Amino acid sequence: MKTTRNTASKTAILDLLTQSKVALSHSEIQKLTVDLCDRVTIYRILDRLVNEDVIHKIATPDGTVKYASCHHTHDHQHHTHNHVHFNCEKCQSVTCLDSVEPKFTIPEKYLVKEVNFTLTGLCPNCS
Repeated sequence: MKTTRNTASKTAILDLLTQSKVALSHSEIQKLTVDLCDRVTIYRILDRLVNEDVIHKIATPDGTVKYASCHHTHDHQHHTHNHVHFNCEKCQSVTCLDSVEPKFTIPEKYLVKEVNFTLTGLCPNCS
């Protein structure tokens, strides 16, 4: 089994995502970490954290990918993030709504592996 390295850059990016109340894009992370590491290293760290199930990706309606810290316990690994994301049209923030579980009906013989629900509107700060 392969072990993962905990570099200073990886730790700083994970801390940034853990402390953020909203999901962050690659470019936002790059701006907030200043000269910590180059953009390719940031992509690699984000991919590693997604694979380790510590953060998850959120595709916004405009095609931007944002990253958010997972809030589940690590007693068992899971690979789905079945909660709703809220995208604010005004400030462009994306927030995980962990208490809102999406519900849907799917025809027989379909196998759902991941759910990505994004609601768009105005967040409490902008409404």
